[in-house]
Amino acid sequence: MRAARREAGDRDERRGTRRVIFGASFIALLLLANSAGGLDPNTALTQYGHTAWRVREGYFAGPPPPVRILGVIADHKTYEPKARLRLPPLTRVLEIDYTALSLTIPEEVRFRYRLAGAGGDWQDAGTRREAFFTNLRPGSYRFNVVACNNDGVWNENGATLDFVVLPAFYQTRSFFLLCFAAPAFLVWAAYRWRLRQFAARLDLQFQERLDERTRIAQDLHDTLLQGVLSASMQFHVAVDGIPADAPEKPRLSRALQLLAQVIEEGRNAVRGLRAPAPQSPGADDLGQALSRIPQELGLQEPSGFCIVVEGPPQPLRPLIHDEVYRISREALVNAFRHSGAAEIEVEIELAARALRVFVRDDGRGIDPEVLRSGREGHWGLSGMRERAERIGAQLRVWSRERAGTEVELSVPREIAFLRQPAAGPLGWLHRLLPGSEREG
Repeated sequence: MRAARREAGDRDERRGTRRVIFGASFIALLLLANSAGGLDPNTALTQYGHTAWRVREGYFAGPPPPVRILGVIADHKTYEPKARLRLPPLTRVLEIDYTALSLTIPEEVRFRYRLAGAGGDWQDAGTRREAFFTNLRPGSYRFNVVACNNDGVWNENGATLDFVVLPAFYQTRSFFLLCFAAPAFLVWAAYRWRLRQFAARLDLQFQERLDERTRIAQDLHDTLLQGVLSASMQFHVAVDGIPADAPEKPRLSRALQLLAQVIEEGRNAVRGLRAPAPQSPGADDLGQALSRIPQELGLQEPSGFCIVVEGPPQPLRPLIHDEVYRISREALVNAFRHSGAAEIEVEIELAARALRVFVRDDGRGIDPEVLRSGREGHWGLSGMRERAERIGAQLRVWSRERAGTEVELSVPREIAFLRQPAAGPLGWLHRLLPGSEREG
C-alpha cells in the first residue's frame, strides 16, 4: 500500500501537480453546491467572487498569490514604496524588493516584471524577489510585477509602483537652453564688442581729423591768408596813388575787389576749418544740410524734391554725420545733374538696428556697365563705396534704364549713434562693454 502511494506521488511530481487530501465535510460541501446547480462542477467560489479552488483531473489548484512591493533601495539608501516616489539625481543602482503570499509552497512562486518608461518588456525573474536597474535616465517610470503560484495560476493585476528619477542640474531643459543660448550670446557680445571698438576708432579718427583741420586753419591764417592780406593792403595803397582819370584805375580797382573777395572766402574757409563740430548732430541736421544742396548747385527750388526723416531724434557721431552727408550729397548731385528726374526723394530712417539713408529718383537710370565698373575719369560711385567701407557701412545701388535709381546707405546702430547709458537690470552688462558710456 505504501509503495503504491509513493508511485502515485512520483507521478504527481512529474505532472507538476500536488495531491491534496480533503476531509469528508469539504467533499460534502462541494457535492451540495453541485447538486443545487449554483456552481460549476469544477469550481467553488469564495464570498468575494474569486476562484478559490479549481478542479483538474481530480486535483485542486490554489488561488493566485497576492503581490506586494516591500521597498526601494537607490544607491544603498532605502525608501518606502509610496506613490510618486522621488529618487535623487544621478541614481546609478536601483533595487526594488517584492514578494507574494502563498500558503502551499511559497518557495516555488514565480515572478515577472517590467519597467514602463524605460522601454522594457516583461522580464522573467523566476523565484527571485528583487529587480535591479542601473543608470536610469531622469524621468517618470512605472514598475509592475506579477506572480503565479506553484500550480501556474497568475495574478495578472500584481502590484505597481510609480516613481520619478530627478534630473541633475545639467540634465534639465533650462541647462540645455542655456548651453544653446550661451554660444549665441557670446557671438552677439563679440559682434557688439567689435562694433564698439570700430566706433571708438572712428571717434579717434574724427578727433585726429579735427586736430588736423585746426592745424591747417592756423597755418592758412598765419601764412597764406596773412600774406594775401598784406599784399592786398600794399595793392590798395598803390591803387590809391594812381590818379582817378588814369586808364588803369578801373581795372586795378576791379582786381582789388576780387582780391578782397578772395580774402573773405579764405577767412570763411579758415572759420569753417576751425569751427567745432556740433556735440550731437542728428538726422535733422543731416536733412537740413542736404536740403541746401539745390541752392549750392545754383538750381531753383525743384518742386519734386523732398526730404523725409523717420524715427525718434538720436544724436549721431560727428564723423559718421560728416561721411553720411558726403555720400548722400554725391548721390543727390548725380541725381540733379545726370538723371533728368522729375521726382527726387531723400529718406532718412532712424531704424532700430541701423541708420539708413535712401536717395531715389525717377530719372533715366544708370547704365549697368557704369554701375558695375564706373565711368572712366569719374570717381563718384567708387568714392561713395570707399567712404561707406571706411565707416563700416553698406552701400547698395539699384538702377534700370528709364526706371530710375535708388541708393541705400546703411550704417549699423552701434557705429552711427551716440549711446545712452542702459537702464534696467541689464544696464550693468552694457556698462561692461567698451564704449557704452555716453560720448560727447
